[in-house]
Amino acid sequence: MEEKVDVECYSGYKYAQEPRAFTWRGRRYTVQSVEQAWLAPQGPHFLVRTEEGGTYELAYDEAEDAWSLKEVMRGSI
Repeated sequence: MEEKVDVECYSGYKYAQEPRAFTWRGRRYTVQSVEQAWLAPQGPHFLVRTEEGGTYELAYDEAEDAWSLKEVMRGSI
């Protein structure tokens, strides 16, 4: 799965340090916590838990300057 999403993120010393909320299929999800974060060759990835209890993998592609939703965990929809 890979769908483009709009992400609101904290950006301190650089862009895309930590996602705070994202909009997917017209619905806004608030990030309650970042469970994991790692750096891939294309840019940072985040495993986030939302206020609704869903878990999602978000990725920022630095070359494309675009966010995508990579995976929706079971029970998140």
